[in-house]
Amino acid sequence: MTEIAFHFNAPDKLAYACRFARKVSRADVRLAITGPQDQLDQLDRMLWAMASTDFVAHCRGDADEEMCKVSPVILVPDAGSAPHSEVLLNLGAGVPAAFSRFGKLIEVVSSQDEADRQAARERWRHYAARGYAIVRHDLVLKGG
Repeated sequence: MTEIAFHFNAPDKLAYACRFARKVSRADVRLAITGPQDQLDQLDRMLWAMASTDFVAHCRGDADEEMCKVSPVILVPDAGSAPHSEVLLNLGAGVPAAFSRFGKLIEVVSSQDEADRQAARERWRHYAARGYAIVRHDLVLKGG
């Protein structure tokens, strides 16, 4: 069964996603990041901006098939299209399609956006109603 963790109180969800991508790629774990296309576009730019100090190898889901297979981090609007199923990080408001094929799902929740927080509560209820054990990580307590 997929391990689900909610990472609450992210001051900046995209900056957090960059740090998370760096951390898991250093651990040789493959990561798919899903969310709205405009957020994925911005995240792609942010990951490339990190290249001078902390390169995170990544590609977009519309890259050629071979690149998608070898990239440790992939940005996909539809989680079901990811070529691997180790870890999924969700930036979107809804429950990601095909999340249950991943070993681990990370839900990132804003510290300030009340609509995002409410959507997270709905996702939490969805997973809990289906019997998933949920781990809660408060990023304020961890230092972000």
